[in-house]
Amino acid sequence: MKTIKAMAALIVLPMGLGGCATVINGTSQDIQVASEPSGATVEFTGGIGCTAPCELSLKRKDDYRADFVLDGYKSEYVYVQSRTGGAAAGNILMGGLIGGVVDASNGASNSLYPRPLHVRLVADGSTDEAVLLGKEGEVVSTVAEHNYKVRDDVEKSLMKRGLMTSTDKPVMIVTEEEAALLQAKANSEETVDSQENEQPSEAVAEESENEPDGSQPE
Repeated sequence: MKTIKAMAALIVLPMGLGGCATVINGTSQDIQVASEPSGATVEFTGGIGCTAPCELSLKRKDDYRADFVLDGYKSEYVYVQSRTGGAAAGNILMGGLIGGVVDASNGASNSLYPRPLHVRLVADGSTDEAVLLGKEGEVVSTVAEHNYKVRDDVEKSLMKRGLMTSTDKPVMIVTEEEAALLQAKANSEETVDSQENEQPSEAVAEESENEPDGSQPE
């Protein structure tokens, strides 16, 4: 009887967990918003807004467009993308299939990018480009490069949610040469990511080198 109860408990446990990421992460994520210089008004799709620097809680499963406006500086928009995290597979193992489905449906296993959302604005009349800054204040990429890479996915999501129509889609004013450079850079980054995922670890490589060659006599 005890054995039967123990087996039943093991079966029920994954179901009781619901969604592992849901419990640990929650369905919302805090995102730090900043502008350089500070004081920009930032408005997200859905009517959420604040004055930078600030911190907002946004739904992990949703994509957003954030508009930065500051007197004396060019207005900029940044697409915030909801990305599936690597925890999804682990959630299925720990929380069972039901937990994985729950996390996928409510976006608990997703993370928002870029995070933090830190934009260095450009003064009116300047030919410089606005850039995204990282946690240490380092330049991550230009705003144009980031938007170019994620725009199809984010715009599709916003239109599906009724927050953007085809006529609302902002036009990226770039020349054919600039578009080609942006596409080439995006392709290059995808290739590097693919190679890093396929490359064996250093430990495996060293172990392979140290193994005796079976073709040589002892």
